[in-house]
Amino acid sequence: MTAKKQVPEDNENEVYQLRLFVTGASPNSTRAILNLKEICDTFLKERYELEIIDVYQQPLIAQREQIIALPLLVKRAPGIERRLIGDMSNRERVLRGLGIG
Repeated sequence: MTAKKQVPEDNENEVYQLRLFVTGASPNSTRAILNLKEICDTFLKERYELEIIDVYQQPLIAQREQIIALPLLVKRAPGIERRLIGDMSNRERVLRGLGIG
């Protein structure tokens, strides 16, 4: 009979639910999308769902979320909701905000 090892629970199997609010194809929005996709592909591999919302095309969603600055990343899960503003170029800050750095 073999004893099973107890594996501590962590975020390794959790799917990150992310929403990135942008303003069309502005330079900041484009940088935020590219930077965030690179971070997610590097650190979260296939464990994330990313929804990109253009506030010009979907103003009601932005209004409902009470967006005050753009680009804005909202991490809905796992854990508590977090919001990060900017072009996501500060990798360490984004990783901390996602709870993985």
